[in-house]
Amino acid sequence: MSDRLTALDASFLYMEGLTTPMHVGSVMVFQPRNGGFDFDRLVSLISNRISFVPRYRQCVREVPGRLANPVWVDDEDFDVTYHVRSSALPRPGSDDQLQEFVARIQSRCLDRRRPLWEVYLIEGLAGGRFAVVTKSHQALVDGINALDIAHVIVDGKADSEDPVTKTWHPAREPSDVELVASAFVDAIRRPSQIAENVRGAITDVKAVSRPVFSAVGALVSTVARTAVRPAPASPLNAEIGEARRYVIVGMDLEDFRTVRSRLAWGHYADEVTINDVVLATISGALRSWLLTRGEAVQNATTVRAMVPISVYDTDRNGTDDTGRVGDRVTACFVDLPVGEPAASMRLHQIAFAMRQQIEGGHAVGAESLAGLAGFASPTLHSLGARLGSAMSRRLFNLIITNVPGPQQPLYVGDARMLSAYPVVPLARGQAVSIGLTSYDGGVYFGLNGDRDAMPDLDLLGQCLVDSLADLVEIRDARR
Repeated sequence: MSDRLTALDASFLYMEGLTTPMHVGSVMVFQPRNGGFDFDRLVSLISNRISFVPRYRQCVREVPGRLANPVWVDDEDFDVTYHVRSSALPRPGSDDQLQEFVARIQSRCLDRRRPLWEVYLIEGLAGGRFAVVTKSHQALVDGINALDIAHVIVDGKADSEDPVTKTWHPAREPSDVELVASAFVDAIRRPSQIAENVRGAITDVKAVSRPVFSAVGALVSTVARTAVRPAPASPLNAEIGEARRYVIVGMDLEDFRTVRSRLAWGHYADEVTINDVVLATISGALRSWLLTRGEAVQNATTVRAMVPISVYDTDRNGTDDTGRVGDRVTACFVDLPVGEPAASMRLHQIAFAMRQQIEGGHAVGAESLAGLAGFASPTLHSLGARLGSAMSRRLFNLIITNVPGPQQPLYVGDARMLSAYPVVPLARGQAVSIGLTSYDGGVYFGLNGDRDAMPDLDLLGQCLVDSLADLVEIRDARR
């Protein structure tokens, strides 16, 4: 029988709406060799690679009556050319044109009738470059059965493709009767879980709601230990629409390393991390951006960020020597000191706050966040997700994801990847999200914002550059 979605994976489907598409994305820019790189070659490469990831040829099928979570079924009419698409910018294509293209396609929800991913080849970038833009639904990318499609495409060696024998044949899609029968088989194996599903699908909403509210209460209790007050009012929180803006910013990783080494002093000097410098840079950028908007910024003004942290035992910055991301994930709630005028003090306040949460055990583990929907029946997944989304305005102002990447070149075919920018989806009430990754000596920010609430998103991007420059200048002054 088909694989059933976990409660967490299903929750990403139920929380999705026209204004809140639940897919993650990436924008990868490449420099081809003399032979170039074309659409047919990308289709061939992806057709080859997804042979190792069967989930990319499966789609979601709902169980009648929502008696159980949806299931993954093979797409009997799978067509890779539906998912891999080609476009071009007017030559010579600028980064501004690329950003506008990304904003438009990332704002569109994926087709639920097909496997939940898309890849776009964007030709015509200045300097002979091209871009590959990806979209993968969060229900699809669980890190076990499926990695993000961007990780499936790239490789550590140029032209390392070995053809894979095509042996895949789709299994027959189960009928409604078979899906219901499978749900009742699961009821025998896990009677308590299915009892809640059935009650929730019929009438007894209150009885099934308790685990959801219990999980929410546990989350609020955990957050209360790190932040007594609700998140402050901020223009970063607003009603959002369907349209988006997207801005990319590239920086030098060595600048972050040098700032860390020059501005880390005192008893806790060794505890300042690259991630702390990143957060200090963002904090300074938010300060400047708020001031340009005419917002009241006082010494005590803060912006609360939720910062998922990946921890790997051999490296405090989250990766081992190969750039592999650790499997321990912790979500920290950090009050960014945007009211502090001194850049060096912002860094040390952030480093202290992060250390207090991680070492004190006050950070929220990923499993606790998953608990918002982990006990709910499919019908109540929607309730749990809506509640969590509404609460997010009070718990934090924005999300910042920092994923360390490999520090050696990656390739698609024989084309070398120059940069990679993440696209982090917006939750309800969140006007902007900030994602960044380090790769091959660079740090690449992707700013995803609501088109109406963030008309000055490009200004926030420039403020990031200026904020890091401020930290670098302080480093120089201390020599």
